[in-house]
Amino acid sequence: MFPVESFERTIKKFVQIANTIDLPFHLTGGSISSVYGEPRLTQDIDIVVSPQVANQRVDDLVCQLASSDFLFTESVVRKAVVEGSLFQLLDKTETLKLDIYPRELIRGELQRSQTLELFEGVFLPVVSRVDAAISKLIWIHKGSHRSRRDFRSVFSGCNELQQSVIRQQACKLQLEELLNEVLIEPDEIR
Repeated sequence: MFPVESFERTIKKFVQIANTIDLPFHLTGGSISSVYGEPRLTQDIDIVVSPQVANQRVDDLVCQLASSDFLFTESVVRKAVVEGSLFQLLDKTETLKLDIYPRELIRGELQRSQTLELFEGVFLPVVSRVDAAISKLIWIHKGSHRSRRDFRSVFSGCNELQQSVIRQQACKLQLEELLNEVLIEPDEIR
């Protein structure tokens, strides 16, 4: 397990790059599920970046990455930005991996970001609680078993209005049956 300070240093390196090129982003994934729900071990950091800005500023992004502590493959970054698919960065100092998604899994999620103090005195944009739950439900639908417990934990931390919105979104995505199935699963193996 990586110390919290390693996560903080790696995230700050990415934030500096994003701020330099005015690239909107927010943190998401398991690390934020831990903030909203039950803490769990995670070995990487998931970040959603604006697909439009990433596309417009891909040359600047590659240039900033080239002069950073991140290992990456330029052709993979460029292709991922065009296709809206995942690319990865490895912090060669901290040996932590960033999964960068130049696309919104849920339309408008970047505009609904919350700002939270993730480290002492460090406030960062993160996926909203509702969008975190919906994204976990989508990942479950795609086959992620780890997301099942994350979803239950995030969902149970939501207020009634948030849970109602999550149920409405699940219905629109035709994932209502999956939502109900996941909610009744036990957290412990019997």
